Amino acid sequence: MNITTIVLIPGLWMTALCWEHWVKHYSERGYCVIAANWPGMNADIDQLRRDPSSFANLGLNDVVDHSEQIIRGLETAPIIIGHGVGGLVAQILLDRGWGAAGVAIASAPAKGVFRSVFRNLKLALKGKSLTPEQFHYCFANTLGEAASVAAFERYAVPAPNRILRQVALANFSPDAPSTVRFHNNSRAPLLLVAGGKDRVVPSSMVKANFDSYRESNAETDYKEFPEQTHFTLLHETKIADYVLGWALCRANGSKLTAVPNQTDTWSVQLSA
Repeated sequence: MNITTIVLIPGLWMTALCWEHWVKHYSERGYCVIAANWPGMNADIDQLRRDPSSFANLGLNDVVDHSEQIIRGLETAPIIIGHGVGGLVAQILLDRGWGAAGVAIASAPAKGVFRSVFRNLKLALKGKSLTPEQFHYCFANTLGEAASVAAFERYAVPAPNRILRQVALANFSPDAPSTVRFHNNSRAPLLLVAGGKDRVVPSSMVKANFDSYRESNAETDYKEFPEQTHFTLLHETKIADYVLGWALCRANGSKLTAVPNQTDTWSVQLSA
């Protein structure tokens, strides 16, 4: 059975709108694409900036459980692709047994990736909102100033402080919600993608995350795009094609049975 459903999960400081180029690219090729907003983030960008109260107290488990409910409503196991904290969500969902294949792009690290500790703490100290200058330095450092400002105005929103703390302090918490069973042999195949110029999640952190899976017999791969930043990874169709090609070669089309729950999603759904 062909796998035709792709679930896209955004990360911190953005909504599902960040996937707009991938949604268009995949849907034009006949795939059913679900780009899922986090709970409480289904308003427009300006409104979310003015009043982030609807999502200010989100925790990582809230995002994972919300994504899981969307997947439960699908007839076949989807390809799960996440970016940033969305990549961490993808890893957790695969560990829970969901998905035919998963891709974690510039993923926030799971608990136990010790290379991440000080960088995560530094990023958390930036607070829930980024300035245009911080966005340019951290997310869009290869773009010109005008292009970076335009990207900031289109995509950037505040981040829930609780998730920032949970990711930053995971290695100091015995029951951190970012825990993944790295040794899980039964999960679906996973691809970890890094950007060589990423200042939010540098390639060294993604490699450390990848190395944590070495005790698992489940397939785990690593791919680096040397010229990409945290933000530009989401704007290259060649990357979209690469990760989908990788996933399609490994997806198994497992059946899922559950009641649909498609609320709070920004999606394009087309028949393959």
